[in-house]
Amino acid sequence: MRYFLAFCGALMSGMSPVLARPVSYDEALRGAVLGQPQVRSRELQLDARRSAADAADELPDPTLRAGIRNLPVTGPDLLDPTMMTMLEVGIEQQIPNLAERRARAGIATADIETASAELARTRYLARLGAGESWVRLAYAQRRLVVADTALDQVYELVPVSRSAVSSGSARPAESLEVRRAVLEIEDARTAIEADEAAAQAQLARYIDETDAVAAGEPPSAEIDPEELRRSLANHPEILLAGAQLREMQARVDLARSDNRPDFGVSASYGVRERQYGDMFTVMGSITLPLFGKHRQQPLIAAADAEAQAAIANREDRMRALNARFEADLAVWRSAFRQWQRAREELLPLARDRVSLETASYAAGRADLIDVIAAIKALALLDIEILRREEATVAAATRLRLAYTEDVQ
Repeated sequence: MRYFLAFCGALMSGMSPVLARPVSYDEALRGAVLGQPQVRSRELQLDARRSAADAADELPDPTLRAGIRNLPVTGPDLLDPTMMTMLEVGIEQQIPNLAERRARAGIATADIETASAELARTRYLARLGAGESWVRLAYAQRRLVVADTALDQVYELVPVSRSAVSSGSARPAESLEVRRAVLEIEDARTAIEADEAAAQAQLARYIDETDAVAAGEPPSAEIDPEELRRSLANHPEILLAGAQLREMQARVDLARSDNRPDFGVSASYGVRERQYGDMFTVMGSITLPLFGKHRQQPLIAAADAEAQAAIANREDRMRALNARFEADLAVWRSAFRQWQRAREELLPLARDRVSLETASYAAGRADLIDVIAAIKALALLDIEILRREEATVAAATRLRLAYTEDVQ
């Protein structure tokens, strides 16, 4: 970049190391993933679901039962603890059917996959936001260098203008044109400063660095559209939709498992009066899903509808992703052509104009106002070319960060 050395000089002389820390593009991407609270939140959610999955298909906790059995409360033997009255202690265990346990394990696995996909999506969004903010900050800083250089060039014409007016070789109005050129460039510089402050604030959202300074070369403006297009199937949005679909399918299996009976087993020990023997009881139980039309089938139909909705949602996300990719690709192509046109066609014309006007002024065939206008036009064009370069690099950065599967 032709302004890179000037930018580095301004960075070393004008920035305080106490208030601002240079941050490269790669550092911004890493910081967005490592220091982002939302990323940490998703990581903890993934850890929680992995922990919960260990108990997903375990049997429910057994039930301890204790009490008095067969105590008369009416008749001649009222509250007489003899005969059949006993103190009983027992334990009961419910045993869900195997299909239900497998379905719950499947839901737990799908929950982990969903949490992992959500984490990948959050990381990719953080990287995307940090990358775009860094590019905006870097080019705002470079435009400031160009604006300052242009101001210095115009200021150099102030004594020349005054001398020309004093000698009578220039009209008094020409000195006002110098001031007008300064004001126009200063207006452009003020707008650039606002862009820089906004980019710094947005970058701080992702890397927690106040007043960061973009350091180093920006990412490439070149991309490989076909390679990016091939990676769309592994986009975090699509992986998340697929994980949500598998979770819904597991819930369909869980609903269908209610058509199968569950089991239970219990054992108890009863203590009676000494003259009578103690008692031991073992019981088994089984659920009877006899009314599936009114109980299980509506739940199965609802779960199946949710699964079909998840399929439609995944298809919709894929279409939306393809449309967004093609739109972003068109933005990049347009920005690249505009930048190329300004750099290869408009910039040489503006430079030639400055050279010709300067030579004509030196030969007495042009006015100073013409030289000032040419210098101002070149300065504003330099700023505009940097804007076009920024638009191209930003579009390329968005394509690379938003449509690849590498979000680590």
